Formats: sequence, structure tokens, C-alpha cells
Amino acid sequence: MEIRNIAIIAHVDHGKTSLTDAILRQTGAADSEVSMDSNALEKERGITIYSKNAAVLYKGTKINIVDTPGHADFGSEVERVLRSIDSVLLVVDAGEGPMPQTRFVLKKSLELGLRPILVINKIDKPAVNLDHVYNEVFELFVELGATDEQLDFPVVYAIAKDGVAKRNIADTAHDIIPVLDVILEYVPVASKDSDKPFRAQPFSLAYDNFLGRFAIVRVYSGSVSVGDIVYVKKHSGQTTSHRVTKLFTFEGVVRKDAQIVEAGDIGIIAGLPDVYIGDTLVKSADEALLESITVDEPTIELIFLINDSPFAGREGKFVTSRQIRERLEKELEVNVGLKIDFDTQSADRFVVYGRGELHVAILLENMRREGYELQVSQPQVIIKEIDASMHEPFEEIIADVPEEFRGTVIEKLSSRRARLVHMEQKEGRSFMRFEGPSRGLFGYRNQFVIDTKGNGILASRVIGYRPHTGEIVHRKVGSMISGATGKTLAYALDNLQTRGTLYIRENTEVYEGMVIGNTAKGEQMTVNPIKGKHLTNMRAAAADDAINLTPPQIITIETGLEIMNKDEYLEVTPKSVRLRKKYLKETDRIKAKRENK
Repeated sequence: MEIRNIAIIAHVDHGKTSLTDAILRQTGAADSEVSMDSNALEKERGITIYSKNAAVLYKGTKINIVDTPGHADFGSEVERVLRSIDSVLLVVDAGEGPMPQTRFVLKKSLELGLRPILVINKIDKPAVNLDHVYNEVFELFVELGATDEQLDFPVVYAIAKDGVAKRNIADTAHDIIPVLDVILEYVPVASKDSDKPFRAQPFSLAYDNFLGRFAIVRVYSGSVSVGDIVYVKKHSGQTTSHRVTKLFTFEGVVRKDAQIVEAGDIGIIAGLPDVYIGDTLVKSADEALLESITVDEPTIELIFLINDSPFAGREGKFVTSRQIRERLEKELEVNVGLKIDFDTQSADRFVVYGRGELHVAILLENMRREGYELQVSQPQVIIKEIDASMHEPFEEIIADVPEEFRGTVIEKLSSRRARLVHMEQKEGRSFMRFEGPSRGLFGYRNQFVIDTKGNGILASRVIGYRPHTGEIVHRKVGSMISGATGKTLAYALDNLQTRGTLYIRENTEVYEGMVIGNTAKGEQMTVNPIKGKHLTNMRAAAADDAINLTPPQIITIETGLEIMNKDEYLEVTPKSVRLRKKYLKETDRIKAKRENK
């Protein structure tokens, strides 16, 4: 049987998963209830977080499909996937055109010599300009150094959510079959070299409590069977041997037991406890290594600590440093974009390095849902010394906003050291491209939503390290800190909401040192949110008794990571997310401030 291997790449929300789901349904590989976004967080957020494998049969050919994340924070998922396939479906929104993540994933695929297939999706959007989008994509190919063959890319027009596609815009669309026909026509056959010695390379990892570590591999030549002895060759020069205990291939979105996995196929191998991304798997220790798979380095760091707040242990099942350490070690088994330093001065704290705030927020969200309780420090960008000077990660920032908000966005990003490099107007909207330091975006995304009244689109991608730009003032507001422990009262909050924005509702339990809001004047302020109204014999007008509380800004993990200060921790438990000061008592905070001067 012939095998074709493809990945679907695109920017966030351009329709990758919808396209994959349509292919699965119309080939009979899955029913309408099945989606590639199977993780609970993916369903809630509507984004792809983890790359996933599927396989369909069409005209006697097996097509392996890898669905990839669209957010830049999960770029490590994309990079390794591209090494395992032979072509990519580049999905572009017919209204938005190519966006930052489109550029990122396309650049990776062109560098690997892959020939992309362009799918212009959402052609049913009002006022789309298909010629303009095509020209933008073509210019992007040229800018990224595409070869003549890569520039001669086929185009398919689609409405993925409706499950229809067509080769020519004038055609009538009935189903998604034109996409499959283009795949058979343009994607190279992977099932060759079956008579050569076995060589495979893991591009993803998984973990099973009974079978241990899984290696998800592309078999480049030969075949492997259950019971075979396989050598794991690393680029460090180390070689180990193990017996294959279990094999799986993909059928639809589920894995299927197999006795053999042959050349060109994508399968899962169990029984290799020390295997890692980019290793070479062979049956003879004399075989040459395959080219290593490199993953971009993390750009931010923060500290994970045990929860020592007054409310510690109330909600979590796993609260000790040993339990948190074991969970982080398990995460390293499969999350290759993450790095963790366990050798810190204290056994209660671990330094975690990630690809961005969302990357870390997803890990924290998964941990809290599993019953873990912990605290984290403010994220900091990773500073490097290059040519005897300090360098920091920079990002390309794309802002697509209504024209009336253009000035506000330029002003806010400029104050965060971002530089406007391109701007164009189109149909009442301004499309702007900035370049600025990653730390300038900390705390800005929520402000962007407010500034554009929810009508703007903001996207970014890391473009490398550049000279440090100096200090950036993120917050022009101060912290409103509880000076007492107890339940908040509406009477007290009614007075406090005039001083800034609250993060809590009435009847919420708070403790001394917990951050319950911000102050508009930018000054840190300790308040009493549990203070009640004194009862007297004096009568008051009815209007004096009316309390009208403004809905608070509820802290989530992502907003907490964005708005927290250096002297604060984000407390994450299964049911609560709280901001708190590192030093809970005001006397301790004053003392620490004096010592740091």
C-alpha cells in the first residue's frame, strides 16, 4: 500500500482542525462526534495545543495526517513534526491572509525542502479578496527564499467548517475530496526503501502508565516488528539497545495494535525507556545517524514553589515539593519545549523555562486540574550575553485593528519599546507590524482587548535575540493589598472600588498580604476589605444604603502571569487563582524594600 505523509500548518483559528475533521468524516475514518482537538483545554479555548496524528484511506492509499498547533508558544510541537512528513497543507484565512505563525511554520517547511499545498479557507467570508491573499502568500514564499519548484504551489479553495473544497474558484463545491486528490497528485510517495536496513526517528513522545515511554516515529527505511532488538543512537555518541514490546499505527484518530511497522509509515514504538526526540533507531549499531531535530530554545523563565499561603492545603491533593517535582519530571517526558532546573538552592523551588506565557499557563492549568497546588513567580525573559553585551528575545507583533484605535495601539506599543516597521489600511482597518522585546508584551494583551474594545487581532512570534532595550514600565497601577484575614463585605468593597479595579467579589475569603485589586494612582495600598458598617440609632436616607458593586476583573492563570509584579506570587490551586505578596505582613514588605535599596 502506498503511504503519503502530510502536516497541516496555519496561524491560530485559520481552520486547520476543521479541515482535518472534515477529511476524517468524509473518508469514514471518524464520525461527526470526533475532533482532532480532543483535549479538554483545546475544546474550551478553541485552539490546538498538542500535535496529533491521524490516518485515512483514500483510493487505496494511506494518508498520515499530523495536525499542528497554531500558537507561537507551541512552536516546538511544529518544528519536530515537519521532519517526519513529506509535504504540508498551508491553510490561510481568506480574510486575514498570512499571519505571524503562518510565516514561522512556512519558513521551517521551506528550509526542509518541503513543497507546500496552499489551502485558502473561509472563502465564504464577506468582502474577501482571493487574488490579494494569493499574492500575499506568493510574496511571503519569495521573501522566505522558496525555490522555483516551491513557488509553483497548487491552490485549493475551501470552507472547512462546511466540509467543502474546490480546485477552481468558479467550480461548485460538494465535498472535501479535491484536497485529497491534490495530496495524491503532489505529495511524494513515502512507502519506499522497504528493502533497506531499518532506520527511524522519533518526532514526538507520549507516556503510558503501563508501557512507559512511547516513541512516535517516522520509519524511513526497512521495517520493525514486535520483539526486535533496536539500538537507540544519540548524537552525543551514546548507544543503547532495547527490545520492542509493543507497536501501534494510526487508524482514524485512534492507535491500532500492529505486529510490524514498515518504511514510510508513522507508528508508535514501546519498550525504549531512554529514547528522545531526534534520536536514530536502527537494528544494527553500525548504521549512520539521521540528522538531528533541533528545537528552539525557551524565551522565558519563572520559579515554581510549594504553596505556603495561609490557605495552603485546603483544595489540593498534591502539595509537597516531592509531588510537584515528580509531576514536572513527567512533563519533561513529553513536553520538549520545556526545560526545568531542579538543582536550585532550595528543595522547595524549581526554575522552569518555557516558550511563552501561554506555554507555561497551559502546564499550570493541567496541573491544577489534576489536583496540584503551587505558587509561581513573575515570568522573566531569558537574557543572553552576546559579543560582550546583553541581548534579549525580540518578537514580530502583528496588530489588525479598526482605524479609530490605531493611534492608541501605536502609542502603547511604542511605550513598550516596540518599533513600527510596516502599516497599511484596508477597508476601515489598520494592519500594523511591529518589532519589539518580548518582555514589552507582558501584561499588554489584556490592555489591547480593552483599547480596541474587543475588535482587534494581536499575534506575535519570536524572531531572535537583539540588544537589550533598557527598562520598560509595564504597570501604571499599584497593588491593593488586604491587611486582614476573613470574608469580604460588600460595604467595604463599595468604598474600595472607587480607588481602582477589584479582583474579587463580596463574600470571598481573603488573607493578609493577598492582592485583591489595583489602585489607579499607581501606589501600593493596604486596605481592609472585611470592614462592616457600624450600626447606630441614626436613620439614613434609603440611597445611602444602596450598594452597587462593579463586576470585578477575575484573575485567571494567564492574566495573573501578565499583571503580577516582581514582589508577588501567583497562587494556583484546583479551585482558585490568587495574587499575593511574597511578604504577607506589611512590616516585612517595608523591611524588604529597605534592604533592596
